[in-house]
This record gives sequence, structure tokens and C-alpha cells, in this order.
Amino acid sequence: MANKTIVTAEPNKQDLFITREFDAPRELVFKAHTDPDQYCQWVGPNDLEMSVQKLDAFDGGAFEFTHTRGGHSYRFFGVYHEVLQNERIIGTFEFDGLPERGHVIMGKTVFEELSKNRCRLVHQSVFFSVADRDGMIQSGMERGVTEGYEKLDNILARAAASSANV
Repeated sequence: MANKTIVTAEPNKQDLFITREFDAPRELVFKAHTDPDQYCQWVGPNDLEMSVQKLDAFDGGAFEFTHTRGGHSYRFFGVYHEVLQNERIIGTFEFDGLPERGHVIMGKTVFEELSKNRCRLVHQSVFFSVADRDGMIQSGMERGVTEGYEKLDNILARAAASSANV
């Protein structure tokens, strides 16, 4: 059975949680979140093309990536506040396609080591308002996250297979 992406957004709260288990060691899951070559292969929905302009995954570093579809580009960017190898990533996230700037999301992603070389990822996003959070959910975020993690499953399976052949 495939691992399921669970998005939890309680009514009238400014945060949401994404929980997902992976059939791979947490070191590989963490690397997929911090290595630009891997990151561009899995983030976002299947119908968008991804390019990474910057992914400096260290304390004080920054990221910027663009999704493209049908001649339209969607730019995302943020700053890393803490990158603790194989354990957690804390930082900001913004989308420049909104009519006004300043809709900054604070995010924390924790990588939990499970038995049998598995990993649980728990991500919390905190928004300025309930309306901002609900707008993100209504934008199709859940589909994009779910499809992205399904692509990541394939990348992790290939990485595990190639390390087993060494």
C-alpha cells in the first residue's frame, strides 16, 4: 500500500500540517529537500515544469524556484532560518503571484527516523491569517503536495536500489 499524504487544517486556525511517511531512510528524504538537483525533480504537481534558481539550504540561506505551465510562471522563494541535517528545516515561504506582498508563511519540517529504514515527515505551515491559510488550501496545494511526494517516492526507490547494487 502506498504511503498517504495527510493534510490537516483545523477550522479557524492559522496553521496546517502535512504528514507523510516514506519507505526510505531519513537521510535520503532530507537530502531530497536540500539538494537542488533532486528538489527540482519532485516538488509540485505533475502538470507543472519546475526550475530551481537558488537552493542554499543552510542557516541564513535562501531558495527560489519557478513552476511553469502554458506560458505562465509561478515564482516561490524564502529564507532558511535553521537547517539541522537530517532532523529539521525551518524557514519562510512566499509566492509572488498574489496581488500584494507580505503573505509570508513560516514553515517547519521535521524528519523522524522510523524502524525498517523508513522516515516520517511532519511539516507545519503557519500563516498570517485564517484567510491566507484557506486560500492556500483552495489553490490546489494538497494535490501539488501529494503528486510531488509520489514523484519523490520514485526518486527514493531508485536511490535505494542503486545503493543496494554498490
